[in-house]
Amino acid sequence: MAQDRHELVKNVADIASVFATVGSFLQVITPFFGLIGAVWTLMRIAEMVTGKQFHEIIRRKKDDADEKDA
Repeated sequence: MAQDRHELVKNVADIASVFATVGSFLQVITPFFGLIGAVWTLMRIAEMVTGKQFHEIIRRKKDDADEKDA
């Protein structure tokens, strides 16, 4: 049940980000919201490509950078 809500929230955020991005390009809303929508969309694309949650992608890259420094 919790997983269904999580996916519902993600889908609603996806739709909102599309409207924010398009609205920004049409100068209906401020460009700041368009930037937020574009960032959200890029995060979701990264999730779809890798098949992992975005926080796992970021954490993995951070861990990889720490290993290279050592």
